[in-house]
Amino acid sequence: MFSYLRERFTSHLRERSRRRARLVSKDGRCNIEFGNVEQSRFVFLIDIWTTILDLRWRYKMTIFISAFLGSWFLFGLLWYVVAYIHKDLPEFNPSINHTPCVENINGLTSAFLFSLETQVTIGYGFRCVTEQCATAIFLLIFQSILGVIINSFMCGAILAKISRSKNRAKTITFSKNAVISKRGGKLCLLIRVANLRKSLLIGSHIYGKLLKTTITPEGETIILDQVNIEFVVDAGNENLFFISPLTIYHIIDKNSPFFHMAAETLLQQDFELVVFLDGTVEATSATCQVRTSYIPEEVLWGYRFAPIVSKTKEGKYRVDFQNFSKTVAVETPHCAFCLHNEKEAKAKEKKGYDNPGFVLSEVNETSDTKM
Repeated sequence: MFSYLRERFTSHLRERSRRRARLVSKDGRCNIEFGNVEQSRFVFLIDIWTTILDLRWRYKMTIFISAFLGSWFLFGLLWYVVAYIHKDLPEFNPSINHTPCVENINGLTSAFLFSLETQVTIGYGFRCVTEQCATAIFLLIFQSILGVIINSFMCGAILAKISRSKNRAKTITFSKNAVISKRGGKLCLLIRVANLRKSLLIGSHIYGKLLKTTITPEGETIILDQVNIEFVVDAGNENLFFISPLTIYHIIDKNSPFFHMAAETLLQQDFELVVFLDGTVEATSATCQVRTSYIPEEVLWGYRFAPIVSKTKEGKYRVDFQNFSKTVAVETPHCAFCLHNEKEAKAKEKKGYDNPGFVLSEVNETSDTKM
């Protein structure tokens, strides 16, 4: 028992040591840190709208609640100061003929309640401003205007946070693994992507970036060198009709960075394939981007995806997401270079560049002409 647990623990540690660092997680989040930023963090206050939208919900709700409570309490203090200066409070024993600036403010609590009623325009009618003080009238106008601004900003930020196209991207999913197999007589890298909603993404465009470490001829080491990876479907890579799951593929030819890789050396490579899908949300006309990544352990050589779309007897099309990431082993060349050489050899045989079966036979010529 103890030996089994020790073996499992050792294999777990070995697996953790083999894990590669990812720049983009499977759900699209970027794993990067910024260090020694010279600019002050106050520069984010210049673009306060984007800063508020990028905050997590717990921080946003904290700011939301603090903004309203803080403004109510601040103006409550100001109303209390106005009543205190004008000697409207009961502690000053005002006369019967005394006209206060604000009716029925007896202390800090009642001043806070009047501030709350004023800013949220409740107006119970029990407390009200009189024409006795110009200061109170000005404070009432100022709080009303500021309250409208706070309401508009905070409610707009909450609504924009809820309706962000980033949430729409969560209903776009990629296959867990990428596969490499033959498609149309060519060696291709294939990825499956699906739209979980019936509403379309308008003007969808899909592409990829291969991130790897390269060393330039000058000796410079580039950690995150980016190489463009073109993905297509049978109809191209733009304006996709994204109503059903699509299988996108990248042709591994001489211009592909996967051309010199083989099935035996794939796991020894150090790269990260990041796939992007850009589109416009049909309901809101907002643009969104979905992304995911694949490391060598998640690229299966010699497999293809299982069928996922079928047609029922009633004439309806059915998508079975149980087979969405399921793969099937198929016969595949172990490298793109070998497939390329095989095709060139067959082409030369058809053109007749070489005929090993040809045998040259010598013929002795005799002359029958007599002089």
